[in-house]
Amino acid sequence: MKITFLGTGTSQGVPVIGCDCTVCASLDFRDKRLRSAIHIEVKGKSIVIDTGPDFRTQMLREKISSLDAVVFTHEHKDHTAGLDDIRPFNFMHQKDMPIFGTEQVLNQIKREFSYIFEKVKYPGVPQVITHEITKELDFDVEGVKFSPIEVMHYRLPVLGFRIGDFTYITDAKTIADEELEKIKGTKVLVLNALQINHHISHFTLQEALEMVEKINPEIAYFTHISHRLGTHAEVEAKLPKHIKLAFDGLKIDIATCTSITTS
Repeated sequence: MKITFLGTGTSQGVPVIGCDCTVCASLDFRDKRLRSAIHIEVKGKSIVIDTGPDFRTQMLREKISSLDAVVFTHEHKDHTAGLDDIRPFNFMHQKDMPIFGTEQVLNQIKREFSYIFEKVKYPGVPQVITHEITKELDFDVEGVKFSPIEVMHYRLPVLGFRIGDFTYITDAKTIADEELEKIKGTKVLVLNALQINHHISHFTLQEALEMVEKINPEIAYFTHISHRLGTHAEVEAKLPKHIKLAFDGLKIDIATCTSITTS
């Protein structure tokens, strides 16, 4: 299984419009962060978790020409706003796109992209097949087993996912003990780490470090990073060797727990 970080930024991305802080002004490519999403290549399948506002740019940058399914963590716009750009995949593959989300997520998508679900559709709108998922049950995505993990984003339930030895969690502030049990034994963990100071709905860097210690993976990557965390180079230099900051375009091989590319 190969994971590509399509985006590792928070809802505003980095740099933030109108900001001239050290991070936003950085020339390090690792400090340029689109909205958070990942691409999974496994068993010959191509799967994306979340289609944020930068989805089109991410697909073009990574030259992804085939997509079998989309899985959503939650309904916030920085994770769903790019759904319309699945249209080229509809045209190329001549089939509807399977999308997976909880009832709450799918209902929100149906409201925000109502034209997709009209009985009489305008020509060329995205074509989707919806699959409702719950926090209790594993589900199958094109022959790939996904195990959902519920985390809380302040008061909003968000799903993380475990696929084999890989676990992806974003937009978390708390994780219940019973959900942590589902993560135990994972080799590669991706977790959100928004900033240094307290935040109402996201792990701070220290909280993320403490959570990694609880879960004890072989290697962990932090994502959903804001410009308030600090520059990539400065922050990563202070992290334990088995914990790294993810960055846009980073590819990792789950079998070997190693990065395939660093740019």
